[in-house]
Amino acid sequence: MKTIHAGIPASNNTLYRAIRFLVGDPAALIIDDDGTRTLIIRDIEMGRAREHARADVVHCPGDFTPEGGLSGDRETATAQALAEALRRADVASVRADRTLAMSFVHELQQAGVEIVYDPDLGVLDRRVKDAEEVQHLRAAQARTQLAIEKACRTIAACTADADGVLQLQGEPVTSERVRALIDADLLQAGFDNPTSIVAGGPQGADCHDHGHGPLRTGEPIIIDVFPRSKTTRYNGDCTRCVVHGDIPDVVVSMHAAVLAAKAAAEAATRPGVTGEDVHAATSGEILAHGFEMGLPDDNSPDDRIAMVHGTGHGIGLDVHEPPLLDAGAPALLQGDVLTIEPGLYGARVGGIRVEDMVLVTADGCEDLGIGLHMGLNWA
Repeated sequence: MKTIHAGIPASNNTLYRAIRFLVGDPAALIIDDDGTRTLIIRDIEMGRAREHARADVVHCPGDFTPEGGLSGDRETATAQALAEALRRADVASVRADRTLAMSFVHELQQAGVEIVYDPDLGVLDRRVKDAEEVQHLRAAQARTQLAIEKACRTIAACTADADGVLQLQGEPVTSERVRALIDADLLQAGFDNPTSIVAGGPQGADCHDHGHGPLRTGEPIIIDVFPRSKTTRYNGDCTRCVVHGDIPDVVVSMHAAVLAAKAAAEAATRPGVTGEDVHAATSGEILAHGFEMGLPDDNSPDDRIAMVHGTGHGIGLDVHEPPLLDAGAPALLQGDVLTIEPGLYGARVGGIRVEDMVLVTADGCEDLGIGLHMGLNWA
């Protein structure tokens, strides 16, 4: 049975990964049982596609004009051409992935082509990264970690005023100011950077609070950065914490538990082990250090400190990809690239999270970073 992928490669990462050719117009890929790959793409892109796309044959929609002609809408025209190409080849049914748009579904159905949905198509193959993808992810992670190091060392070099607010060059240091520093650094390096997390003190108790306002001495500050390379389109994702000045005892204990949980999760990560098993290794260390797991309920005390999320997730062209490292997660595959990111959060004290990116290898996992400092003191 032939396989199809279709959409706009600039926004459909499953199609982009299949052809490794970036274009902002609709395209469709037909993969025969013998692996032959036929790409239908806008006429002005055909020359570049023949040179750079992972395709054996390149056509434009006009090569498969149906009897009634092609629509003036490019996506509809591409869908019509795909349906006509399959009709001419006497194809009765095709296998498709979860990203197939209704525009393509409609035209295929109109042509009498059955669409067989494969929930693993575009998921399992994207999970298993090839050598090129690993190289791109390694480079993205290295540059992400350099940006985090710059932010953490900048915070550590600050002074504190009489109210405990950090100061740099005579101005208060805020979450927004540190984010701007990270943004500028990554922009110069060729990365798009979504809103980084720079959350100090109690703001860090919400693991997805981006942070706002002044940063203070003696409080944990979470720095979580997850940019995408403009060149390769692959993502980095890393988290570190920094405390300016004296580190409270409870924060020291939280940090020790998180590092132990991270080490246990990485030790458990190998092919065949489930994501749930990896999360169980994390949970075991968190509980052994006297902290809790799971979201609070209405009766939870305000001094409760717990890990409230999974251990991590897959990463690649999207910053969040399958598999999860959490309850019900599937077996890991050699070639999975994952984040390992245990964390602890308390409403009074804030949060601690340490995150790195690993490649699942034949007998374990490999850290794809540069060995970035994991401590709280960056002075």
